[in-house]
Amino acid sequence: MKGANARPQRFAVLGDPIAHSKSPAMHAAAYRAQKLAHTYVAIRVTEHELAERVNELRAGVYGGFNVTVPHKRRVLQHVDDLDVTARIAGAANTLVRTAAGRIVAYNTDSPALADEIRMLAPDLTPDAWRGRTALVLGSGGAARSAIVALGVDLGVARIVVRARSRGDRAVSVVDEMRALLEGAGSVSRIEASPFAPCAETERDVAVIVQATSAGMTGAEPGEAVAEAVAWGELSPRAVALDVVYAPPETPFLRAANEHGIRAANGIGMLARQGALAFQLWLGGSLPYNAMLTALL
Repeated sequence: MKGANARPQRFAVLGDPIAHSKSPAMHAAAYRAQKLAHTYVAIRVTEHELAERVNELRAGVYGGFNVTVPHKRRVLQHVDDLDVTARIAGAANTLVRTAAGRIVAYNTDSPALADEIRMLAPDLTPDAWRGRTALVLGSGGAARSAIVALGVDLGVARIVVRARSRGDRAVSVVDEMRALLEGAGSVSRIEASPFAPCAETERDVAVIVQATSAGMTGAEPGEAVAEAVAWGELSPRAVALDVVYAPPETPFLRAANEHGIRAANGIGMLARQGALAFQLWLGGSLPYNAMLTALL
């Protein structure tokens, strides 16, 4: 493993706020599982401090960074190169320092999300996804990652974005993501939709991704998100994924379970994106099981 016999390194997650982050616990578990002496901390970083922190990575003070809200998009202006995953998503959650000291931005959220969806629907082959419709609730950073996962990793035929955003934000996000998907060679059609249930759309939906923070901010917004889906119109083979992992059961997940829809919260996705970041920094096998156990 790259780095297994090297000197201990420091890694960190940058965000604001950051005290709630579970990343230190799961990365520490991965280091223990693979007998590595590295450390991982959570650092509160303001927008004005972001460039300075990236320069610390560039200088080798740290071995790698994860990046969380609200910096996933703004960090792109401080790096040297964008991996295709970050370029398509327009956001990064992992920064890697090359041997030459250049900082490369990656997005491990999208492939992690795609893997979670595959786990929920193991009966669907890669070809089967190409004829399906996906519904994304939200228009923020998590929604962007979901759109990339669905359009690039899974290659669904149609993505419907149903957002709470007022004004033209959802439309502008869809227009931007349409161009990014086309640039990545995806043939998925993407469209914006009002934040309300639509029986006609739901009848064709194979997967729903709840990509807002509503489930963690209180009962009322969480209920509103759950009510934006015509659950009774979904196929019994449809699956649902909520990117929220705390609380473990949101109104969205309760609604899915009540209607017999296979569903999962975001804890598996969190472990998967962390394991992919670990692999980018240190190589070797994915420490997914160790990370997931630390989160449960």
